[in-house]
Amino acid sequence: MKTSRSLHIMCSIPVFCWITATVLEHMLTTEQRGELPKTLTDMYSHFLLVQTKRKKNKFHEGRETSPQELTKADREVLLKLGRLAFEHLEKGNIMFYQEDLEQCGLDVTEASVYSGVCTEIFKRECVIFQKPVYCFVHLSIQEFLAAVYMFRCFTNRNTEVVQEFLGKDYNESVLNGFIKTIMEKSLQSKIGHLDLFVRFLHGLCLESNQRLLGGLLGQTKISPETIQRVISNLKEMNSDKISPDRSINIFHCLMEMNDLSLFQEIQEFLKSENRSEELSEIQCSALAFMLQMSEEVLDELDLQKYNTSERGRLRLIPGVRNCRKARSEVQSSHLTELDISGNELQDSAVKLLCAGLESPNCRLENLRLSGCFISERTCKALSLALSSQSSSLRARPE
Repeated sequence: MKTSRSLHIMCSIPVFCWITATVLEHMLTTEQRGELPKTLTDMYSHFLLVQTKRKKNKFHEGRETSPQELTKADREVLLKLGRLAFEHLEKGNIMFYQEDLEQCGLDVTEASVYSGVCTEIFKRECVIFQKPVYCFVHLSIQEFLAAVYMFRCFTNRNTEVVQEFLGKDYNESVLNGFIKTIMEKSLQSKIGHLDLFVRFLHGLCLESNQRLLGGLLGQTKISPETIQRVISNLKEMNSDKISPDRSINIFHCLMEMNDLSLFQEIQEFLKSENRSEELSEIQCSALAFMLQMSEEVLDELDLQKYNTSERGRLRLIPGVRNCRKARSEVQSSHLTELDISGNELQDSAVKLLCAGLESPNCRLENLRLSGCFISERTCKALSLALSSQSSSLRARPE
C-alpha cells in the first residue's frame, strides 16, 4: 500500500481500510487475482464488483460467478444509487429520506433488501421524526457512484443532466473538454466537496476501469490521444483563486490516471545537487504532496530556494506541515484561507504567523487555529496582530 501514495494517504480512514481488506481478501483467495489496485478508482471499482459477486452467491445458492458479470438488474440499481449520490453530493447532503430514493426511481425495498450491492454500501441509518433516514456507508462511496453516474450521463449524451450541472450554455462533446470543465468547477468550490468526485472521474477515463465496470459506464472507447489531452489539461491548469491545499488535487487526478511523470520528475529533482531548474506550478503541487507524505520530517522548508513563480511558491506551502521550520519572503500572497488546526505551534511559529498577518500584502480572510495549543503570551501577540488587520479577517472561537 505504501508504494501507491494515492492509496496510502487514505489508510487513516477506517472505512477505506475495510474496503481495501475486502478487495484484497477476494483477490488473494480466489482465482480472480490479476493486478492489484494501484489507484482509488481502481480500488473502488473492484470493491463494487466484489459486492455484486457476493450478492449473486447469496441469492444463487453459492454458485460462483465472475466478478465482471454485471447484469441489467445490477446496472439499473447501481445507476439509480449513482443518481441519488450525484444529485445530493452537489447539494451537500449525505442523509436521504424515502422520498429522495423514490425520486431517483429507487424502491425502498429494492435499496434495503437487494443484498450485497446495497446493504454493504447503502443502509438505513436511523429514524428521525418518525421518518427512516438512509445514507451511504461512507462519503467516498457516494462520491464514487456519483462519478460513475455523471460519466454514464456524458457517454450516453444525457445533455439535460450535464447542462444542469455545468450550465445551460455548456455544449462540450469531447471527453477532455468535459473533464476539464468539471475540474475547473471543482476548484471553484470553497469547501472542496467535489475533490474526490473529480478524482474518480479522471480514473474512470482509463480503459482498465471501464473494462472492470463493463456496461455500467455506457459505450466508451477513448483514444490514447484523448487521454493525453486530459493529462495535458491537468498539467497546464492554474488559477489565482484556488488555495495551495486545493491545488494538490490536480496532482491527485494525475495519479488516478496512472501518470507518474511528475512524481518521477520531482524524485529526480530532489536527488539532484543542482536545483536551479525552474519548477512549474503543477510540479510545485507535486513537490508539496511528496513533502507531506515523506516519512522524514524536513528540518527547514525555505520557499525562496526553489526557482519558480510566485504562484508556484504558494503551491509549496502545504509542504510546511511536515517540516520543523518554514521560511518565506513571498511579497504578495493570493492566499485567502489558512487552516493549521491541530498543530502544536511553538512561539517562533506564531511569531512568523503574526508577521504575515501584519503585512500589508496579507489577503487572508479565514484563519483556523483550532487545537493549536497556543501559549497565553503568544495568544496576546496573535490578538494584537489580528486587531491591526485592515482586512476582513476576524477571530472566531470554535
